[in-house]
Amino acid sequence: MRGSLWLAWRQQRALLAAALLLVAVTAAVAATSRAGMVRSITGGMFDHCEPGPLYCTPQDGFLPLQLEVLPLHVLGVVNVALPVLIGMFWGAPLLGRDRELGTSRMVLAQGISRAQWFAGRFALAAAGTLVLSGLLALLFTWWWRPAADRSYGIFWYDTVVLSGSGPRTVAGALFGLAAGTFTGLLVRRVLSGMALTLLATAVVTLALEWAHKARLLVPPLSYTSPGAQPKPPMGDKWSTGHYGMITASGGRESAASCPFPSGTELRQCMDHHGYVARFYEANPASDYWTFQWVDTALLGALALALTAATALLLRRRV
Repeated sequence: MRGSLWLAWRQQRALLAAALLLVAVTAAVAATSRAGMVRSITGGMFDHCEPGPLYCTPQDGFLPLQLEVLPLHVLGVVNVALPVLIGMFWGAPLLGRDRELGTSRMVLAQGISRAQWFAGRFALAAAGTLVLSGLLALLFTWWWRPAADRSYGIFWYDTVVLSGSGPRTVAGALFGLAAGTFTGLLVRRVLSGMALTLLATAVVTLALEWAHKARLLVPPLSYTSPGAQPKPPMGDKWSTGHYGMITASGGRESAASCPFPSGTELRQCMDHHGYVARFYEANPASDYWTFQWVDTALLGALALALTAATALLLRRRV
């Protein structure tokens, strides 16, 4: 290992060691907690619970039965926040510290080109980010699977699952690194770069969460049923909260005028108002991967664009 890559290793080895330590501690906690979850599930406590979004209560009690999923939630929150954390504490100082201290000019005077200076640091940081985020995403999925989409566990559309697992987590972490690297080079001050990175990555993360809730990028499906029969079960679908009645002309109205679950009363009410069916809108569980790949494409494109912008900016500023 020589030249710019050796220098990059010297400067980033503490961060890489911290990342490996985080993965090791998380793996130990995940293994212990998951084993407890599996023992609770196989012990028969939840055998009477039906799959679906409704709470399951003990046969002799009233409080909802729930697995201990708080540590799993914490990991999910960390994974969702990776773009912010990596961008601020790894990306912003990556080039910004050398520029702020003036050491970049000394490094370049040693015969290392600007491209080598950037490529060595960014390649090592990107590799570390890829490994860290990929392992944390895999750990979350492995930990979550025993209680996935159960009333006593966590559903696929919860934020910690939808945005804290899968390739989306990796793409988000790489976006955060690219955003931090660009802002650190742009503003020439590490603290200012960290603040700007915090703002940019938080805005993008929150915007994607809003797009999830609004079903802006992955539209829901519409499920219909006649009034004489029960509605198709919600199961593990993600409801939009939009439901009601369908008129003979195909129009959709609120269900407030016929608030009956099913049966004769509902059928009579629907006939009286001229409704021919009822509906609800929801995303099926298979849309998990649609959400994942849409987010991965968007965040990956942003990461590539910011990396290219950083390379172009290097031609003008060092």
